[in-house]
Amino acid sequence: MSEDAPFRTRRDKGESNPRDLRYPPLPEPLEVGTYDNHTHFDFADGEQPLSASEQLELANSAGILGVVQVGVTLESSIWSANLAAREPRVLAAVALHPNEAPLYENEDALRAAIAEIELLAAQPRVRAIGETGLDFYRTEGDDSLGLQQLSFEEHIRIAKENNIALMIHDREAHDEVYETLLRVGAPDKVVMHCYSGDLDFAKKCADQGWYMSFAGNITIKRNQHLRDCVEWAPKELLLVETDAPFLTPEPFRGRPNASYLVPITVRKMAEIRGLDENEMAAALTENTVRVYGSWSEGL
Repeated sequence: MSEDAPFRTRRDKGESNPRDLRYPPLPEPLEVGTYDNHTHFDFADGEQPLSASEQLELANSAGILGVVQVGVTLESSIWSANLAAREPRVLAAVALHPNEAPLYENEDALRAAIAEIELLAAQPRVRAIGETGLDFYRTEGDDSLGLQQLSFEEHIRIAKENNIALMIHDREAHDEVYETLLRVGAPDKVVMHCYSGDLDFAKKCADQGWYMSFAGNITIKRNQHLRDCVEWAPKELLLVETDAPFLTPEPFRGRPNASYLVPITVRKMAEIRGLDENEMAAALTENTVRVYGSWSEGL
């Protein structure tokens, strides 16, 4: 599998209307560079899916210094780790997505896959375990949820043993994820990927020193609760991401997302907080490096 070969296709639950598959235009570049701390280069999207190399070149053109490429299956985690090992603009996160865990036929098969994730976690350019967590939106049934919980707790263990960040997916499961992290014991660095909680949950995360990573959905009119969290959250706990090819910011919602669109979200965060965009970008950069370390190390 080559660096530039996407191997998963975006599928949106309940999608009924045809999407505009054109990539949005390049935004005005940031003067102060920052990072996309959560993207999926391996998901094919758009009329002509962009390769990893093409996405990185566009991202650089927009002032994006580097990305965290995130695995969601064993296959994509291996691909992500291999890409990071040879590409200085990429660090990797590896995990079985919460919705992937119940797809294993039994606990033994799941544990065997998690053991492979554990091997990847030791690589120097793998800087996070994720995305992992709980998802009550797509996963139902006691057996499936039990495998999901087992996977989550094992991923927490791996992050702690390797002293790297834990990247959380907590769709419709905020309280259960929070309780699990407190019960099992959270790693030093926890990132709430694509933060989707309310202000009360943001305060609980901040009390624990957990990072909140915001994506393009903060630009959507109905998501005032997310903008409230951006405004309130301690600046030192803020991160920015795309979750590309998903969550494309307005005014391009529904079209393919990519790391080069991070400036739109950075500018919205700056607007919400009443900051100069350069100050906002600089803070996001400092926070990102604090979580994942330097992009120049480990090659």
